[in-house]
Amino acid sequence: MFAFGIENFLENKLFKPFEGKRIGLLAHQASVDKKLRHSLDLLKETSLNIVCAFGPQHGMRGEKQDNMIESDDYVDPKYHIPVYSLYGKTRKPTSSMLQDVDVILVDLQEVGNRIYTYIATLVYMMDACERWGKALWVLDRPNPVGRPVEGLCLQKGFETFVGVVPTPMRHGLTLGEFALWYKRYKNYSLDLEVVPMLGYDPTKSHEWGWPAGVSWVNPSPNLPRLSACRMYAGTVLLEGTLLSEGRGTTIPLEVLGAPVGSGGVPLTCPEDWVKSIHEHLPSSWLEGALLRPCYFEPVFQKHAGHLCGGFQIHVDHASYDHNAFKPFRLVSGALKVFHKLYPDYELWRKPPYEYEEVLMPFDILSGSDLLRKWISDKDISMSSFEWLDDQLVQDENAWKEESQKFWLY
Repeated sequence: MFAFGIENFLENKLFKPFEGKRIGLLAHQASVDKKLRHSLDLLKETSLNIVCAFGPQHGMRGEKQDNMIESDDYVDPKYHIPVYSLYGKTRKPTSSMLQDVDVILVDLQEVGNRIYTYIATLVYMMDACERWGKALWVLDRPNPVGRPVEGLCLQKGFETFVGVVPTPMRHGLTLGEFALWYKRYKNYSLDLEVVPMLGYDPTKSHEWGWPAGVSWVNPSPNLPRLSACRMYAGTVLLEGTLLSEGRGTTIPLEVLGAPVGSGGVPLTCPEDWVKSIHEHLPSSWLEGALLRPCYFEPVFQKHAGHLCGGFQIHVDHASYDHNAFKPFRLVSGALKVFHKLYPDYELWRKPPYEYEEVLMPFDILSGSDLLRKWISDKDISMSSFEWLDDQLVQDENAWKEESQKFWLY
């Protein structure tokens, strides 16, 4: 029977060594058990001394509905403990935040992606605990997109809050496994423990990383469905462009498109774009996905109030194959095709973006300037689909070999 790390921690009384210790909890709205009870409430029902909490981007309660909306520190109205924001005046824990803490419990739902900022928040918390001699325990949770690895590795010089470590876009680890890898990567002496899930198998074909029968609580506002998590490693690249990734619609990060009648994009854009994608992309880049030409009008974010033409990616059909689906390749190829169809359209978003003032947003998302140059055909010697696939396979295979040492499931 499946159990989250928090459930294993409490039901098997793994918290006994913490009695008498001062404990801080890093969590958010998706930090719940199978009955949807929040981890802070569950921990407060024990004899543990929970002295403070920490909230990542979007807030401890998940109330911030957009990117770059910071949260303030506050006092929890129910338990009267301080809740420190790690997406406000600072994104890194300070010595004053940790001075009254002996142990940090981390209970964050992640989505298996390098650029998802909860990875950066975990890394910064581990750095702080190493520096100030605090113990850190990760209460593990599923990677909702399972074991597949895909994407280019982050290159040196492109590190930001949306990419702090040299992994592919889709890393294939749970948060606990990632923490174990990062400790080894940094050669830390940090007192780190991972409380594993029970009954978790990320390879089950009817679950694909997320346990059957377990409710999904969106860990950030624009990932309301598991299907969006599956394609996030590709569609999130749109944030670095002037195309819409569907924010401001009911299916963000599942639909993408351009404002029609703008920059040379005609009303026939959806059909032409999807037809060209099927004509030009390698068949292996399209496996597992169905593309539906569509129109949509965002009510906020990019192109709010303007008709956009594009397509929705469907991954909820009977022929879906989790191990074959390659969202990073699919969206990268779709952008290259779009650029060829509409060369006059200004594709690239300019900085600032996510606290980065100089580097191009697309580059910090994809991991370097390589993918942007490939899409733009900046160098004919590296413009083929086969060339990019070779680069991806090299990065992916190297990461698989390195990361599998830290698998717990």
